[in-house]
Amino acid sequence: MDSDTLQVFQSELTCSICMNCFLDPVTIDCGHSFCRPCLSLCWEEGQTPRSCPECRGVSERPDFKTNIVLKRLASLARQARAAHDHSSEEQICVTHQEAKGLFCEADQTLLCGSCSEHPEHAAHSHSPIHRAAEESREKLLNRMRSLWKMREEIQISLNQEANTTQSFEDYVALRKVMIKVEYQRMLQLLREEEQLHLEALEREAKETCEQLKESVFRMTQYRESLKEMYRELTEMCHKSDTELLQVRKEGPTDLAQMQKPQSVNPELPSWPISGFLHMLNHFRVNNVLNRTMTVHHAILDDASVLFEDDHPGASRQPRGGACAVSWGARGFTSGRHYWELDVAQSSNWVLGVCKSIFTRDTSISIGAEEAFFLCSTKVNSQYILSTTSPPLVQFVKRPLGRIGVFLDYDNGTVSFYDVYRSSLIYSSLPSAFSSPLIPFLCLKSP
Repeated sequence: MDSDTLQVFQSELTCSICMNCFLDPVTIDCGHSFCRPCLSLCWEEGQTPRSCPECRGVSERPDFKTNIVLKRLASLARQARAAHDHSSEEQICVTHQEAKGLFCEADQTLLCGSCSEHPEHAAHSHSPIHRAAEESREKLLNRMRSLWKMREEIQISLNQEANTTQSFEDYVALRKVMIKVEYQRMLQLLREEEQLHLEALEREAKETCEQLKESVFRMTQYRESLKEMYRELTEMCHKSDTELLQVRKEGPTDLAQMQKPQSVNPELPSWPISGFLHMLNHFRVNNVLNRTMTVHHAILDDASVLFEDDHPGASRQPRGGACAVSWGARGFTSGRHYWELDVAQSSNWVLGVCKSIFTRDTSISIGAEEAFFLCSTKVNSQYILSTTSPPLVQFVKRPLGRIGVFLDYDNGTVSFYDVYRSSLIYSSLPSAFSSPLIPFLCLKSP
């Protein structure tokens, strides 16, 4: 192939982004083709909708399969260019004045035909330079695919960590309000302790927020490192055959040595509130749960669930096993009432007060209107403490023993306490109750 024909041939197989011969080419919706690494890096900037870098046509699909024909033609173009470059002085064996057309796998060197037959290399495996270079490129492409997949995974983790940070900051702000309301019920002698409590929360929240922000920073750095390594591998792939084969096999990065940053699990300590149990015991009521049944289906009559599954859209039923459900024969319509419930024998449970309960054989349905529940749910290997009305994750330690429930009907609040730690778990904001509220407890079998 003469020089003019070779130039035309190569120009048709050139990526318009990197201006190099196609590397793992893909053809997008508009018909234009680009190197997969070039298009990935171009679209990585997050433009929406994704458009063709050449004609700006919108591309609906996020990913494309390799254009096998273009990939083979690009390989032929590189081979033709390499054959054209064999006449250069650096490609001529000084000893035998022959073109170096072979690559010695054992010694990682270029050889001419005569050198390959020399006793020093005769026992080694040899292959044409172009074939060896293409095999090396394919190995680099496989490493690049792994890098890009890792980068996509860390991006998902980064998004989740950023959302957790915002949720935690919002939760801290709400918790400050809850603590203020709780201390307003106490005697004036507790004002000093209230201030100390808030200051301690502020310090702990600040430290945890810093940990979350540091986690986001580490994940961002990790993502950028993956991207930079990806760029380096891309540049390596575009090197000439000679330069490429003389690069150390381990390349610019070792994926085995890269450690993915771990997510932060934010949790506030449970500070005790002096004297609150003694005060609440003035409103103590016993035997509030005098009706019990075993059910296989416990459903809350809205989009919420008693035992939330690991993913959105899951069934609104406990996952396997039966539930022991207990509730009061009558509801409270006024006054202040406090009772304690033992959840030490169950990991998944729901307790609180609700407006209505409907029973059928082995199932139970609870009216979602005016239902105030505290829930413990196991997700993978972690336990999540949450509340309803409104749905909210509680970033405090999960209680392991008795839980106190305080219903202030006249003030329109429901509060939950960790009896063992003498601390507040959650207190709802004041609202007007319009119907009797029934004590409720649901324990899922182990």
